[in-house]
Amino acid sequence: MFVEVCKRVGLDPFRRQIYCIVYNKDNAERRKVTFITAIDGFRAVAARNKDYRPDDQEPRFEIDDKLVGPDNPRGLVKAVVRAFKLAPNGEWHPVVGVAYWSEFAPMKDEGADGFKWEETGEIYPPGHKKAGKPKYRKVPLGNVVRQAAGKWAEMPFVMLSKVAEAQALRKGWPEDLSGIYSPEELDGLQVDEPASATIEAHQTQERLKRVNALNAVPILWKIGDPIEYVPVGKMADRALEHINTMESAAELKWWTETNTGGLREFWALSPTDALAVKKANEAKLASLEKA
Repeated sequence: MFVEVCKRVGLDPFRRQIYCIVYNKDNAERRKVTFITAIDGFRAVAARNKDYRPDDQEPRFEIDDKLVGPDNPRGLVKAVVRAFKLAPNGEWHPVVGVAYWSEFAPMKDEGADGFKWEETGEIYPPGHKKAGKPKYRKVPLGNVVRQAAGKWAEMPFVMLSKVAEAQALRKGWPEDLSGIYSPEELDGLQVDEPASATIEAHQTQERLKRVNALNAVPILWKIGDPIEYVPVGKMADRALEHINTMESAAELKWWTETNTGGLREFWALSPTDALAVKKANEAKLASLEKA
């Protein structure tokens, strides 16, 4: 089905113009497939019809300062984007797409005191790369604040305008774009992972393949050393050995803070081993500070 969709819209998956994303892979009752392409793919498909013209004005936004907060950093209400379609009589007609922040922006719960990983009581099914291992979920600690997630917090205008433009293009060219969605349109849905994050993770994975760093954790051991990609299976032993060599609390804190991203990735790939490293880190730090 994906191949047929690619042929119909004229987009090449090998050039990362279109993706087939399967949500809820481990749950047959909730499993579903969605075809996703970036906004540039939408524009390319419309342009091939020779009856498309982009708007000559920037997107229009409606803002309400009363809405400004963690869940809406700029107080956005909606974005409006136009595209123009050439009619048989030779006149250009606007096709308008409207996207509301409340309908598309993905949210996450952040705890004031950080978070912890706890087992869900489920295990990964046979055939999964973590088959037989327990599943974990991220639990916020302290007061929980609902806030915009990912790039929606960093670039809210860009993200919402992409949704509005995708809606305009699908409305104007339904025969070519029906059933195709931009990742930003799907970010707010209750799925395993935001679509834009899924696409970004896939692109990151492809980059890691090219440097032989897939299923490895990026770690900087000492100042002046290059970043090393440590295989997940060896990360715990290497980290525990390194932690035990620390001679000062300042040195250990530097190592921990410098490798925040890598250690978080280790959590995601191997929570049990990462927890052992975290406990050893905390015990060593307490010992050094006491001394």
